[in-house]
Amino acid sequence: MQPPAPPVSARGSLATLARKWIRRSAGDVDASLVDGLEAELKLPRALCQLLAIRGLHEPALAKAFLKPRIDTLCDPLDLTDVDVAVARLRQAIENNERILVHGDYDVDGICGAALFTRVLRSLGANVEAFVPHRLTDGYDLGQAGIRRAVEIEATLILTVDCGIVAHDAVEAARGAGIDVIVTDHHTPGPRLPSALAVINPNRADCKSKEKGFVGAGVAFKLCQALVRALGGDEQALLWHLDLVAIATIADLAPLTGENRTLTHYGLKVLEQTRNPGLAAMLSSAALDPALGFTAGQISHALAPRLNAVGRMGAAARGVTLLLCDDPATAAPLAQETEEENRTRQSVDRATLDQAIAILDATYDPQRDYAVVLAAEGWHPGVIGIVASRIVERIHRPVVLIALDAETGRGRGSARSIPAFDLFGAIDRCGRWLERYGGHHQAAGMEIRADRIDGFRTALNERARATLAPADLIPETRVDIDLRFADATPVLLRVLRHFGPFGMGNPSPVFCARGVTVSGYPREVGSGHLKLTLLQDGVRMPAIGFRMADRLQDMDITRAPIDVVFQLQENHYRGQTELQLKLIDFRMSA
Repeated sequence: MQPPAPPVSARGSLATLARKWIRRSAGDVDASLVDGLEAELKLPRALCQLLAIRGLHEPALAKAFLKPRIDTLCDPLDLTDVDVAVARLRQAIENNERILVHGDYDVDGICGAALFTRVLRSLGANVEAFVPHRLTDGYDLGQAGIRRAVEIEATLILTVDCGIVAHDAVEAARGAGIDVIVTDHHTPGPRLPSALAVINPNRADCKSKEKGFVGAGVAFKLCQALVRALGGDEQALLWHLDLVAIATIADLAPLTGENRTLTHYGLKVLEQTRNPGLAAMLSSAALDPALGFTAGQISHALAPRLNAVGRMGAAARGVTLLLCDDPATAAPLAQETEEENRTRQSVDRATLDQAIAILDATYDPQRDYAVVLAAEGWHPGVIGIVASRIVERIHRPVVLIALDAETGRGRGSARSIPAFDLFGAIDRCGRWLERYGGHHQAAGMEIRADRIDGFRTALNERARATLAPADLIPETRVDIDLRFADATPVLLRVLRHFGPFGMGNPSPVFCARGVTVSGYPREVGSGHLKLTLLQDGVRMPAIGFRMADRLQDMDITRAPIDVVFQLQENHYRGQTELQLKLIDFRMSA
């Protein structure tokens, strides 16, 4: 018998879910290890605790983590078929063959296409970049890309961030006399496409230890091998790491191992980018390179602008911007991303409101371990974003489907929770779908409208068979307890060396217990909670984004509370102060 789903608040099925707080480490770290790190590294003890928790017990390992080195990158030839691809690309360059670089329409595909095109052109290749139109062409290597290759008389198609399940398109290209090199990172199917070379760290026979590359990361490794083979300037290649960093962050790849190193240096390159298109985007987004960049700024400010052109229309405009070499031409193109992003935000809000209304009327947390919502009029370009927002609210796998009344078909985007392998589940329900692809936490699909109910039932059955009730309770993972007296600007400054933060390398999370609220909390902005906290005579300003409604559940002014938070700087009217970014809070036991 399936146990019941976790209870929700009396305010309704969509109320804020109570979170469980758990330690990120399995047990207490040996104090002697922390003592050794503190003595050797001369760092605040809290930092040494964090290093030990992450398994960096030895000073040498800790130093390598805090200062990653670019010369530690793995050999690109560890990726299966890189040697075959290099030989074919070298032949194409020497013979002046026409090459079509085929990307995808998201940030990873756009950045990867720009990276391949810029590097190949620097090596003398005759190359054109192509990315499909989300609304008219669909995702992946398909007929639109094949037609373009034929039109320009290309003899070689080089994919990035796509192609691993594009069997029919690869066969069509071969039938037209065009060789195909597939570079991708998405989960392969039971068989590989019949391309000349298939470079994917996740193919079963790939010996590379690095499995988490995004499409642009795979592209960079192939470029590394090609530049070496042709005797090119490997140092010049590093100036393209800004594209790799943006793609890696935007695609939510694990920021561990080589990904972390590439992203670390990519953010440094971005501060002094030589790409006029990126420079124009930074300017239009009011991002100041002089202040440096964090992964959070990329994911929340830069990537959405680049993504918007593909979500709302032709992603080719994003590639054009990233390939632009004239600052005067790049500026209006970057402004277009601003306008598209504002449009995207408006459509996003409207779609979320509609989806929440449907969910509020139909969602049963005891029954629905996975949720599938469909409606006509939704823009296919924003349903993935909205699906993520709904996952945040209900902590269940969510699929949103934009229906086309004329064709009777729908395009879907899915997002998941950590405990649920989304692609694996959708693969098990594949008989209900026309096309699908993706990975553990995100997927896309096409489906006939008359098959949605069957798919919804099948996916929910799969979720109920896979997920335990405990999996449906969101978790807040805490690293260490931290007294306010130890939360200093020095700690925050050194803490930055733990970054870039993201999947696989989360920003450290602290807990302070028995703190009191000084004065009265207030709501600021759109539902944000602003307050001042007090512990042992030390006052700390704090902000809880979208947490103002939590005051309906408890009176935090009358008794001590425990808070979970991250440290950050707040810049306001020329002033900078240390503040707590609240993640959760509850009454002290």
